[in-house]
Amino acid sequence: MHDVLVHRTGRSLQKEFGLSGADYTVLAELTRVPEGQLRMIELARTLGWEKSRLSHHLARMAKRGLVERTECADDRRGAYVAVTWEGREAITAAAPRHVDDVRELFLDHLTPGQITLLAEISDLIIEKIDTDD
Repeated sequence: MHDVLVHRTGRSLQKEFGLSGADYTVLAELTRVPEGQLRMIELARTLGWEKSRLSHHLARMAKRGLVERTECADDRRGAYVAVTWEGREAITAAAPRHVDDVRELFLDHLTPGQITLLAEISDLIIEKIDTDD
């Protein structure tokens, strides 16, 4: 179900806004933090991506002007990734469509009780996974 939903919402983002689902996910994480930037290692951990996957993806996004990478002044091995003005514009334009797609493809088919139950189950699973780490 997750894969089908991600694929379908990603198609709309790509077709209408030129953003892949992965682009949207990266931009969403970066725009959640007030500074609009995260250390690459933090972003990789949050997304559950391998460092090499993130690095390659960010390089493609940087070429399109959506993000920029900068070295960490206090840690030469580390780097920051920040959303650019163009990246903010892109996610601002795409977000309403993404929300509409999630509603149409997922939430509109569930009753309020089912949504509550799904949230409870999800929270329990995530809590268990987090304690196992």
